[in-house]
Amino acid sequence: MHRLFVLLAMMTLIACNSEPTATTQTQEPQTETAAPQALSLAALLDAQPEKVKARYQYRHPQETLECFGIEPGMTVMEALPGGGWYSKILLQHLGNDGHLIGADYAPEMYAKFGFFDEEFMQSRETWIGDWTAEAESWRGDDDASVSAFVLGSLPTEMASTVDAVFLVRALHNLARFEPDGGFLTAALQDTFKILKPGGIVGIVQHRSWDDMSDEWASGENGYLKQGFVIAQAQAARFQFVASSDVNMNDNDRPTEEEVVWRLPPSFDGSADDPEMRAAVEAIGESNRMTLKFVKPE
Repeated sequence: MHRLFVLLAMMTLIACNSEPTATTQTQEPQTETAAPQALSLAALLDAQPEKVKARYQYRHPQETLECFGIEPGMTVMEALPGGGWYSKILLQHLGNDGHLIGADYAPEMYAKFGFFDEEFMQSRETWIGDWTAEAESWRGDDDASVSAFVLGSLPTEMASTVDAVFLVRALHNLARFEPDGGFLTAALQDTFKILKPGGIVGIVQHRSWDDMSDEWASGENGYLKQGFVIAQAQAARFQFVASSDVNMNDNDRPTEEEVVWRLPPSFDGSADDPEMRAAVEAIGESNRMTLKFVKPE
């Protein structure tokens, strides 16, 4: 069994670091009762709005989803779905046999940032219903169904129901506030509980270079070290399967006086400085690790 797992892990590593290859499909004769064929992932992505496609050069959604093995019909948990950049793609990709579960930070963690106003904090209390209603408005007739929960408060009925968990740029704040509330530990515990045995964890996270200090790469500046993320996932009982360089950006070389939000799309600190904005636009979006884990069978 161990040799089989090692072989599968090696195969996945090769797949994650390979360019996607074209496939040839045999077209079946059409009949009056034939169901419409679902769009391939490539065709689905090509049909997205230009504003969404403009970020493919940094987010590489096809390569990322294929690396993690996220396929139509799956039930997927997406942490910190926000305005739905990835959610809208996942809803279509998973299809009407699939299900998407949004998961947000706990309200008590948002309080620790110290800069959210009362209106925003009140909105966190109703986030589950609000986000679900908004996600419903994104759905087409052939898209996945939706539900939601708050990290650290996993509903009992969701345990062991999910095929894959998608953690995209969601771990740095959990790590930042881990010493004052155990938020990263709680999120990884919920991830373990919600997954079926053999389920996938796909992580895309702002990546610090290893020569940066651990204090700077604590999450407060947006970045984490890859070794730290792997160690935390393994401590939560996940098995590391593969890494990919698909979302790396070698141009992102911050000093320890800089934060990830200086880069697009945030442009923190450069909105009114055309020269500085041009410099960070030339860097592009952040350097990111792409890691795949599985929950043991």
